[in-house]
Amino acid sequence: MTRQLCWSIASIALLSVAPALARGAVEPSTAAPKLSGPSWQVVHQALRTWIEARTTDAAVRQRAEQLWPAQPNLSRDRWLDQLAAVLSLADPRVAAMVDTCSRPRTGYRLPDVAFLGDPQLPPVLSRQMRLYYGRWLAQQNLYDESLEQLRDLDATESIDPASLLFYQGVTYQRLLQKDPGLKALDKLMNDVAEVPLRYMALARLMRRDLEGLDEATLDHIARRMDDVRRRLGLGHGGERVRREEDGVIKSLDKLIEEIEKQQQEQEQQQASSPSGGSRTPMQTPRLAPASGKGEVEHRRVGNSSGWGDLPAKQREEALQEIGKDFPAHYRDVVEQYFRSLAEEAKP
Repeated sequence: MTRQLCWSIASIALLSVAPALARGAVEPSTAAPKLSGPSWQVVHQALRTWIEARTTDAAVRQRAEQLWPAQPNLSRDRWLDQLAAVLSLADPRVAAMVDTCSRPRTGYRLPDVAFLGDPQLPPVLSRQMRLYYGRWLAQQNLYDESLEQLRDLDATESIDPASLLFYQGVTYQRLLQKDPGLKALDKLMNDVAEVPLRYMALARLMRRDLEGLDEATLDHIARRMDDVRRRLGLGHGGERVRREEDGVIKSLDKLIEEIEKQQQEQEQQQASSPSGGSRTPMQTPRLAPASGKGEVEHRRVGNSSGWGDLPAKQREEALQEIGKDFPAHYRDVVEQYFRSLAEEAKP
């Protein structure tokens, strides 16, 4: 799993299932019915027919039989990569795509995958290659492009339904599409015959996150702002991003108006409350009688450079308090604030 794909939740989930991951374990779901997709033999027949039509090279055909024999010799969660390797033997277009997807994206230009719609490529094979490509796109933070490949794929037609539903869930969650995301993740956790434990652990976390998603919260607005930043970082400007930016501004305005309205209502309630005391000003202004000595204990706040130079222990306590009430990513902003103040105070 890549850091871009799993963002902050990945480390939590992967640590909890590290021993199982080391064994490559899969977790069977107890619900029925079970989704397993096309059998190895169905794909084998489609591969053989397609390769025989593509090439007469005996060495290529023999290598294809070695990689995808008549009987399966791999667990299902490894079928997708193996199938891509077989198709690469007889089709340079697939080979180019597989080569691109074998390493991180280095620029804005994406591979030409128009061949995935080629009618000469059997549907049972083209669907798997769309999943292969869509998976890579999601791992590169290209969630819109990934969803274009994955949205209309059916788990019953995928040789790796767990990967399909997992990456559908990832793209929906990152694009803040709550209902389709929950649907994909529920299907993954309840209906798939074999689910890798790394998928199951992350799916639970993503589902919990989507359940709590509320468009009226500051957290939701902050995540939309982060998505705009992601798009701009990928070089995706234009009308789509401008609409997103306008939507964020409108949501912020609405949230501010609601907060101001709540404050006004509270003030009105306090003014009309009997326990709030009379709000009528005194007819004759006068000073309250003094009862203290008029001395104030002098305390040193911070060091000579100001707030940005708080002792490490106090600064950490402040950050912990902030973390109780605000989303985790606010901590980074506050830490940067302290660092900036410290830098400004240096001579």
